Amino acid sequence: METTSTPETQEDSADLREEKSFHLSDEEIKDIVGALRQQDADTVNAALTDLSTADTAELLSKIKSEDREELLSMYQEHIDPLIFTDMDAELSRATLSAMPPAQVAQMISELESDDALLLIEPLDPDFRHEVIKKLSAKTRLVLEEGLSFPEDSAGRLMQRELVAIPEFWTVGKTLDYLRAASETLPEDFLNIFIVDPSYHLKGAIPLNRVVRARRSEKIADLKLDETNPIPADMDQEEVAHLFRREDLLSAPVVDENDRLIGVITIDDVIDVIDEEAQEDILRLAGVDQGDLYSAVFTTTGKRFRWLFVNLLTAILASIVISFFDATIEQIVALAVLMPIVASMGGNAGTQAMTVAVRAIATHEISSTNTWRVIWKETLVGTINGAVFAVITGIIAALWFGSTILGIVIATAMIINLIAAGLSGAGIPVLLNKFGSDPAVSSTVLLTTVTDVVGFLSFLGLAAIFMA
Repeated sequence: METTSTPETQEDSADLREEKSFHLSDEEIKDIVGALRQQDADTVNAALTDLSTADTAELLSKIKSEDREELLSMYQEHIDPLIFTDMDAELSRATLSAMPPAQVAQMISELESDDALLLIEPLDPDFRHEVIKKLSAKTRLVLEEGLSFPEDSAGRLMQRELVAIPEFWTVGKTLDYLRAASETLPEDFLNIFIVDPSYHLKGAIPLNRVVRARRSEKIADLKLDETNPIPADMDQEEVAHLFRREDLLSAPVVDENDRLIGVITIDDVIDVIDEEAQEDILRLAGVDQGDLYSAVFTTTGKRFRWLFVNLLTAILASIVISFFDATIEQIVALAVLMPIVASMGGNAGTQAMTVAVRAIATHEISSTNTWRVIWKETLVGTINGAVFAVITGIIAALWFGSTILGIVIATAMIINLIAAGLSGAGIPVLLNKFGSDPAVSSTVLLTTVTDVVGFLSFLGLAAIFMA
């Protein structure tokens, strides 16, 4: 029967969409915490039953540590182990480390191999060893082998549970096998992989092709032209780039002998993309992903080294200023206007640097277009420098009644924004070429360049033309 949509039903649907939230509200969290503290078990049980794993992870992340410990100890039946894979790695480590190793081992044994590795990976080595000792021999072997792969590699990301069949099977035999072995198959899978007796990868077939084909068709006739096998030691950022470029939903992982050892699925790659994006953004500011949940002194120590480097670069800029102290004493207006030149250069440079760092991360910059990108950012800096030179020059001339001062700051503005565009794009590219992470060091170097060039050009020109 055909249904029609009235203005009232459309309005109700709009209200429903507005009310639908994909995170816990502050009121919901307060209600659960209040019931927990009042030991109202019925209310807490009812609330936890309605929460998804992501919601429960959010709840545990936002409440106080003592409330979190009580919730985990009193309501274990509602704690899905997947919750800890949705939490911040540092918070997950701290929370799991407060539990008995046997309890952590029990949770790990309930997970698929990729999630189990994700849960155990952040743990301190000694505690991790205690947990692994309490696992079954099969699970222990899988985790130890997974931990043997390089950190942030495909081997750490893959899951071992997959579906592999020989090339000579028919569709009918494959379907019969899938039905008979349903309890031992992965919970979710998208591709069936074809292997030889030595488990060398021979191809892959999307599950939908098998379902649609006739029972008599040969598996070999249905396989994809490209399987996109991923080496186990490939960096996870490269894996994410491959998935994005080829529009993959899953991909096989092979060892150094091209034998199939695992599979990576799109849900894991989405997490990697999110993690890498956050990591680059945070590194630009000299902070880590776990800083929100780390201990005060731990976070302080991590940030101290970059603040110390910033102090050294600030001293360098101050030394440049000290060369012109006599000029500044004669013309007080210079002290008032100096921060404008440095600030504009720093902001313009940060814009260019952000574009360059992102382009490097997404492989949009290579030797074929490096200079074109740097030239474009330099040209943008030049044009902006000219525009803001006119604006700033006029303001300075009217403010202090000095045409020469307006010309000096305008010229310095142009020079510094050209330097900002050049260094903002050039520094990340240069650091990447020498194997350094551009997201880590670019900010400090850029700040140094724009401060030194800005102060030197402004005060130097003032010393020449106004002294």
